[in-house]
Amino acid sequence: MFSVDTYQHRRERLKKQVGSGIILLLGNIENPINFEHNTYPFRQDSTFLYYFGIKAPKLAAIIDLDENKEIIFGYELSIDDIVWTGKQETLKEKAMKSGINDSRPFDTLASYLQQALQQNRFVHYLPAYQSANKILISQLLQIKIDAIQPSTTLIQAVVAQRSIKEEQEIVQIEEAIRVSTEMHLLAMRMTKPGIKEYEITNAIQHLAANQGCPFAYPPIVTIHGEILHNQANHNLLKSGNLVLNDSGVETAMGYAGDLTRTFPVDRKFTTKQRELYDVVLKAFTDARDMLRPGITFKEVHLQAATSLVNGLKEVGLMQGNTEEAVKNHAHTMFFQCGLGHMMGLDVHDMEDLGEQYVGYTQAEPKDTTTFGLKSLRLGKALEPGFVLTIEPGIYIIPDLIDMWRAEKKNEDFINYEKLEEYRHFGGIRIEDDFLITENNFRLLGPELIKTADEIENYRTNHV
Repeated sequence: MFSVDTYQHRRERLKKQVGSGIILLLGNIENPINFEHNTYPFRQDSTFLYYFGIKAPKLAAIIDLDENKEIIFGYELSIDDIVWTGKQETLKEKAMKSGINDSRPFDTLASYLQQALQQNRFVHYLPAYQSANKILISQLLQIKIDAIQPSTTLIQAVVAQRSIKEEQEIVQIEEAIRVSTEMHLLAMRMTKPGIKEYEITNAIQHLAANQGCPFAYPPIVTIHGEILHNQANHNLLKSGNLVLNDSGVETAMGYAGDLTRTFPVDRKFTTKQRELYDVVLKAFTDARDMLRPGITFKEVHLQAATSLVNGLKEVGLMQGNTEEAVKNHAHTMFFQCGLGHMMGLDVHDMEDLGEQYVGYTQAEPKDTTTFGLKSLRLGKALEPGFVLTIEPGIYIIPDLIDMWRAEKKNEDFINYEKLEEYRHFGGIRIEDDFLITENNFRLLGPELIKTADEIENYRTNHV
């Protein structure tokens, strides 16, 4: 945990932003895998962590703005619990660590809220992503689940606060990136023909676990990099394959790192692989160099798209006017997703609160229909303190080729005949994490090798 002052200061800022009423913040529960006592690893809700720092399950908190009260609700362990888990901190001890002196049994939460509702006081709460918490909100507030309406005021206040990272948060994020960097170097060292994808996944997980860090998200370690969030990892690595490794850890306090590198199973890229790798790298550097306060991330995304089109024209996979190609979204044959996202206590930071609130503004709302742009999680103007990823890619998806070609879609810009030669190419992604500073940006964590020459030299010297 951070200091008591940290959590008290964060809550004071939240109170000023919200103004009046009652703020209800719910922690997470332990979710069962296949029966009640066999659970998935517990992960506390990130907003609950941000304001209280307590990682235990089955907690809730009230910040009563009208009566100036802060209360933690939870359960004390019974002797039956202690038999199985050993002696743990009491509820009061947990609450005191976040600067809260008032702790109460969880069963009294409903009556507290019902009394407030009878007085026509407003209860602010956030969107629930766990089914258990949706049911709990329904029960606590005596409303139907489909009538649940999270507080826009609270969402906007939390997003505004969590978006600007404190220095101590940056330290945590850089630690996550440091461990993630070690994982990526290990993956590059051990990759060779004849091993399975899961052998790499298991090795990097072991490295992370030895440093007290779980994965921040399910790792993507695959020879099928064209599948954006590929979870299958049973394939045998063969000469001529590319490996895409998108993996990162989170620290014990919950802060994430998120890196991607793509490299050959052999020591060297093939000519085709290197050509497309350099196209992606150019898009990466062009986008990175635009980062600064005030620019919208949508502009940065479109610059990456422009760079990709120019590079793909040189290779012969695209043609025609670059500006018109981007305007017609022809680049989404190769780059179907967004350029990046916010990062912090969540690898996709605050995504549970809604992309419209986290990545966009009311004046410039998210495009939810256009292929490519609808997957851009961040589009608004950047501010000092934002932490985000830059991750352009080229993904050659056979089904998409077939569909567009049958529709003769963007045939003025896409060389479908040439593209057939790359039909089973796979995918390439390059990703790093950045802090927006007062004037431009700073790469977070140690710099992980990135150019084709650096990767080939590393593979040659370590495999």
